[in-house]
Amino acid sequence: MSATPHQPTVTEREARQVAEAAREQDWRRPSFAKELFLGRFRLDLIHPHPLPADEDAQRGEEFLAKLRDFCETKIDAALIEREALIPDEVINGLKELGAFGMKIDTKYGGLGLTQVYYNKSLALVGSANPALGALLSAHQSIGVPQPLKLFGTQEQKEAFLPRCARTDISAFLLTEPDVGSDPARLATSAVPDGDDYILDGVKLWTTNGVVADLLVVMARVPKSEGHKGGITAFVVEAASDGVTVENRNAFMGLRGLENGVTRFHQVRVPAANRIGPEGSGLKIALTTLNTGRLSLPAMCVGAGKWCLKIAREWSAAREQWGKPVAFHEAVGAKISFIAATTFALEAVLDLSSQMADEDRNDIRIEAALAKLYGSEMACLMADELVQIRGGRGFETADSLAARGERAVPAEQVLRDLRINRIFEGSTEIMHLLIAREAVDAHLSVAGDLIDPDKSLSDKAKAGANAGVFYAKWLPKLVAGQGQLPRAYAEFNHGVDLSPHLRFVERSARKLARSTFYAMSRWQGRMETKQGFLGRIVDIGAELFAMSAACVRAELLRTTGEHGREAYQLADAFCRQSRIRVDELFGRLWTNTDDLDRKVVKGVLSGTYEWLEQGIIDPSGEGPWIADATPGESKKKNLHRPIR
Repeated sequence: MSATPHQPTVTEREARQVAEAAREQDWRRPSFAKELFLGRFRLDLIHPHPLPADEDAQRGEEFLAKLRDFCETKIDAALIEREALIPDEVINGLKELGAFGMKIDTKYGGLGLTQVYYNKSLALVGSANPALGALLSAHQSIGVPQPLKLFGTQEQKEAFLPRCARTDISAFLLTEPDVGSDPARLATSAVPDGDDYILDGVKLWTTNGVVADLLVVMARVPKSEGHKGGITAFVVEAASDGVTVENRNAFMGLRGLENGVTRFHQVRVPAANRIGPEGSGLKIALTTLNTGRLSLPAMCVGAGKWCLKIAREWSAAREQWGKPVAFHEAVGAKISFIAATTFALEAVLDLSSQMADEDRNDIRIEAALAKLYGSEMACLMADELVQIRGGRGFETADSLAARGERAVPAEQVLRDLRINRIFEGSTEIMHLLIAREAVDAHLSVAGDLIDPDKSLSDKAKAGANAGVFYAKWLPKLVAGQGQLPRAYAEFNHGVDLSPHLRFVERSARKLARSTFYAMSRWQGRMETKQGFLGRIVDIGAELFAMSAACVRAELLRTTGEHGREAYQLADAFCRQSRIRVDELFGRLWTNTDDLDRKVVKGVLSGTYEWLEQGIIDPSGEGPWIADATPGESKKKNLHRPIR
């Protein structure tokens, strides 16, 4: 696809360089998941399971009680679904409750909740209606509060955070009509003009953008005298002259989502509203997302809990062939999968969130794995629930109610959850992002060996460094605790979880050996082997989930909260997960990746066009990607601030 006149034209290599420059390069703190990908099972980093401080837990539980009452008495989820709109009084009620300031420090008027209780709150409100969860999450996970907390000046925090805590809604604007996960092609510009910047461009899929008061906008500053330039982050007042919400987008799910298209034409933004230095915008965005991504698996956990509740109640009430359908093995297996997976997802979420609160581990990989794994598994659970419900699963809640049955919105949950595999980094992009972090240690010592632009002397130096690293590292992948029959015996209480932890340890070493072998085999072409890298990451995700499930089960046992049942669920999950891991290992080397590439070339060249005959395409006319040429808006402004 050719670039439009205003669109930067970049090569694949240039795009990768921009993404690489935005990465957080250093590892200053330990990371359980990073060690796992390197073949080192550091159970000590997550066990004993960390716990919130008593005062944090008390404050969090008190807010959860208020939020639950509000959700039960003030939210009509069916109304939001029917009208595709969250009533203003609901949003204002959440503001009064303090829900828009959950993560904002108390000194700025927020509630100062921990990540653990913020996520529990999102799971709760998201179960009432997922569009509400998205509203609150986009506002404070990626909207103005989080980047200002991490990178804002004291003046910016004092100016904007009190507004975000109680009155103003914020949004995050990065994506453009022709720019998704490739920010090197970002076209929105911010041209310096005295003490201001002049903003021009179009942003797509601006969650909260229709109702937002404050916007975090990523724009490209041109390099000039006194200006480093590059992609830069700004706080923009949504009511500024030249800001137009041109469209409120509609989707297959999340019907109450206030998501739009926002155009900027000659918008004047004070330099004081720039977050961080010029050129640091992508780094700010990626760092913000490190913990911000945990909001999505939080709502996936909430959905899993609801799926389990409905599956339990329905499968006990519905009888076929003389017994409840739950006791037919084909249905029972689905219920077991939903129960075990919900337990594991909550274990992953709580563990990652508590580590984020303690700030003693680097959780960039853990948060990404939680988002990836949670979004994929929640969709599977919702799909299985629809299947368990049969025809009623495909029927809408309104239709069920109209003929006198319980209004169970199973099909809606399936639709609502589907976006999580795309939001905040699609599954495919998450695979690549996590894979890049997982092989970071290898690239640090051997990257120059496979870089075609490096000189022979650089390659020779890299070869020497790599030799030292691998001479120490490879022998450690041969044997470990996973081969000792009594290892992890402290996880044996009625149900024995120790074999699963030994499996994780052995599999981590096998995973590291497989990665090393692949790098040796493909070298510079490794980054193109996306199928292989995706499976490597999926194995890591399963191993992380198994570890979290076992650690959580032991925590619940020691605190006397359903310990026996937790051990049973952890055991069931680990047994299910091990089957998936074995399959993924097999598919590392036995797959159709090469053949798939040939078929794709044939499809795009028209070789198989004959296969498309015999249908009618109901699609309308128009370009695949809308024109986003900067200029004055010719559309009505749909912006509607809520007061």
